[in-house]
Amino acid sequence: MKPQDFSRQAPGTIQQTPQGYWTFVPASLPPDITWSTDMIEVLSRADRALGELAGIGSDLPNPNLLVRPFMRREAVLSSRIEGTLASLADLYTFEAAQLPLFEIPSDVAEVHNYVRAMEYGLERLQTFPMSLRLIRDIHEHLMAGVRGEHWTPGEFRRSQNWIGPPGSTIETATFVPPPVDEMQMAMNELEEFIHKPSQIPPLIRLSLIHYQFEAIHPFLDGNGRIGRLLTSLLLCSWNLLPRPLLYLSAYFETERDNYYDTLLKVSQNGDWEKWIIYFLTGVSIQAKDAVFRIRRLHDLLADYRNLCQSSRSTARILQVVDLLFEQPVLTVQQVADAIEVHYPAAKRYVEQLEEFEILREITGNARNRVYRADAILEAVSAPINIENETI
Repeated sequence: MKPQDFSRQAPGTIQQTPQGYWTFVPASLPPDITWSTDMIEVLSRADRALGELAGIGSDLPNPNLLVRPFMRREAVLSSRIEGTLASLADLYTFEAAQLPLFEIPSDVAEVHNYVRAMEYGLERLQTFPMSLRLIRDIHEHLMAGVRGEHWTPGEFRRSQNWIGPPGSTIETATFVPPPVDEMQMAMNELEEFIHKPSQIPPLIRLSLIHYQFEAIHPFLDGNGRIGRLLTSLLLCSWNLLPRPLLYLSAYFETERDNYYDTLLKVSQNGDWEKWIIYFLTGVSIQAKDAVFRIRRLHDLLADYRNLCQSSRSTARILQVVDLLFEQPVLTVQQVADAIEVHYPAAKRYVEQLEEFEILREITGNARNRVYRADAILEAVSAPINIENETI
C-alpha cells in the first residue's frame, strides 16, 4: 500500500508498522458529512422505495413464500461477488437432494452456509441485539466446513491481512486494514456507533457502517459477505423492514468494480458523498426490484391456484403449490413430509403438477427424482431492468 495514495482528507490515519509496511486505521464514526442537494434527493428516493417495500412486506399473508427465495438469491449473489459460481437452481437442488450433483460442490456449500448464517442471525436478533459476539457467531456459521475454514471461523483475526489483486503481497496490496490492536479498538467503536442514538438518517448510518466494517476487515476471510449480511440484518433489527426482503448484493455484483473503487475512494480521499449516493441508489433500485418480484410471484401463485381449482383438483394440491414458492426444487418425500400425507398421495400431486407444466423432473433418474418449478425460479432470479418496469 502506498501512503501517497491517501490524501489529507482521508478519514483515518496511515501508520507504518515495525515490519515496515503501511496500514490504514479508519477514524471512528460518524464523519463530518456535508449534505449536498444530490445526497438529500437520493436519500428521499431511497426512503420512499424502502417504505413501499415495508408496506408490502407487512401485508404478506404468508411471508415465507418470499423470505426464503429472496434470502437464497442474496446468498448466491453475495457469494458470487467473492468468486463462487453456484446458481440459485444449484442451491435449491443441493438443499432438495443433498447430493454432489455439481461440478464445483464447494461453491454450493459456501452459498448454503450464507443462508445458514443469515437464518441464524435473524433468529438471534429476536432476543439479542447486534453485537461483536453475534457478528463472530454469524461468521462461524458462514465459514464452517468450506474454503477458509482454517482461517479461524468465528474469531477476529490475530494477524495482518490485506486487499489486492491475486498474487499481491502486503507491500504491493491496494489496501491494508488496521493492525490487530487497532482493529479490535475500531470494532468496539463500531459496535458503539451501531447502538448509540443518532440524528443521522438510518440509511445513511447503514452506508457508514458498511464502509467502516469493510475498512476494518476484522476477519481473515469472509469480510465482504459478512459486511453485506450485516446490512440486511440491521434493516430488520432497526425495524426499517418487517421482514428480510431487501438485499444489496445484486446491485453490488452488477457494479463490482465500482463497488470496490467507491469504497477505496472513501479511505483514500474521504469521498463520503460519492459512496453514500452509490449506497442509497442501491437501496432504491433493490427495493423497487423486490416490489416488482413480489408482485410477479403473487401473480404466478394466483395463476397456479386458479389452474388447479379450475381442474377440480384436490385442495391438498394447493398446499403443494404454496410449498413450491418456498421450495421450488424438491422431492416427492419432501412434499409428503411438508403437507403430512403418505408418499403415494404426494406422488400423485407432483405428477399432476407435471401435467400442468408447473413442475419438471430434472434428474432423469428412476429413483431419487428431483422436481423443479422453473417459472418460480425465473421470477426470483431473472434480471430486471427497473427503469423499464412500472413499479
